[in-house]
Amino acid sequence: MFQIRTYGKGELAQLYCPNITTAAARKKLMIWINYYPHLMDDLRIIGFSETAKTFTPAQVRLIVDALGEP
Repeated sequence: MFQIRTYGKGELAQLYCPNITTAAARKKLMIWINYYPHLMDDLRIIGFSETAKTFTPAQVRLIVDALGEP
Protein backbone atom coordinates (compact mmCIF):
# COMPACT_ATOMS: atom_id res chain seq x y z
CA MET A 1 0.00 0.00 0.00
CA PHE A 2 1.26 3.45 -0.91
CA GLN A 3 2.29 5.64 2.03
CA ILE A 4 1.93 9.43 2.06
CA ARG A 5 5.28 10.77 3.30
CA THR A 6 8.16 12.91 2.08
CA TYR A 7 9.58 11.54 -1.17
CA GLY A 8 12.56 12.57 -3.22
CA LYS A 9 11.34 13.84 -6.59
CA GLY A 10 13.14 11.04 -8.41
CA GLU A 11 11.96 8.49 -5.87
CA LEU A 12 8.30 9.38 -6.38
CA ALA A 13 8.74 9.60 -10.14
CA GLN A 14 10.26 6.10 -10.22
CA LEU A 15 7.22 4.75 -8.38
CA TYR A 16 5.03 6.08 -11.20
CA CYS A 17 7.45 5.06 -13.98
CA PRO A 18 9.58 2.16 -12.73
CA ASN A 19 10.77 0.98 -16.14
CA ILE A 20 12.60 4.13 -17.23
CA THR A 21 15.59 6.04 -15.85
CA THR A 22 15.13 8.31 -12.86
CA ALA A 23 15.77 11.42 -14.96
CA ALA A 24 13.20 10.38 -17.58
CA ALA A 25 10.71 9.46 -14.85
CA ARG A 26 11.15 12.88 -13.20
CA LYS A 27 10.52 14.61 -16.53
CA LYS A 28 7.45 12.50 -17.22
CA LEU A 29 6.03 13.13 -13.73
CA MET A 30 6.45 16.88 -14.17
CA ILE A 31 4.70 16.70 -17.54
CA TRP A 32 1.79 14.88 -15.89
CA ILE A 33 1.68 17.39 -13.02
CA ASN A 34 1.59 20.29 -15.49
CA TYR A 35 -1.13 18.55 -17.52
CA TYR A 36 -3.64 18.53 -14.65
CA PRO A 37 -5.48 21.85 -14.34
CA HIS A 38 -4.47 23.81 -11.25
CA LEU A 39 -2.28 21.03 -9.79
CA MET A 40 0.94 23.02 -10.20
CA ASP A 41 -0.77 26.14 -8.80
CA ASP A 42 -1.98 24.14 -5.80
CA LEU A 43 1.50 22.67 -5.28
CA ARG A 44 3.09 26.13 -5.39
CA ILE A 45 0.58 27.46 -2.85
CA ILE A 46 1.81 24.87 -0.35
CA GLY A 47 5.49 25.49 -1.03
CA PHE A 48 6.52 23.59 -4.16
CA SER A 49 9.82 24.76 -5.61
CA GLU A 50 11.43 23.68 -8.87
CA THR A 51 14.77 23.51 -7.05
CA ALA A 52 13.58 21.45 -4.07
CA LYS A 53 14.83 17.87 -3.99
CA THR A 54 11.72 16.50 -2.29
CA PHE A 55 7.94 16.56 -2.27
CA THR A 56 6.41 17.16 1.15
CA PRO A 57 3.63 14.86 2.39
CA ALA A 58 1.06 17.58 1.57
CA GLN A 59 2.44 17.86 -1.97
CA VAL A 60 2.45 14.08 -2.38
CA ARG A 61 -1.22 14.03 -1.29
CA LEU A 62 -2.14 16.56 -4.00
CA ILE A 63 -0.24 14.59 -6.63
CA VAL A 64 -1.84 11.29 -5.63
CA ASP A 65 -5.29 12.89 -5.52
CA ALA A 66 -4.77 14.04 -9.13
CA LEU A 67 -2.82 11.12 -10.63
CA GLY A 68 -3.87 8.22 -8.41
CA GLU A 69 -1.53 6.03 -6.41
CA PRO A 70 1.62 4.90 -8.17
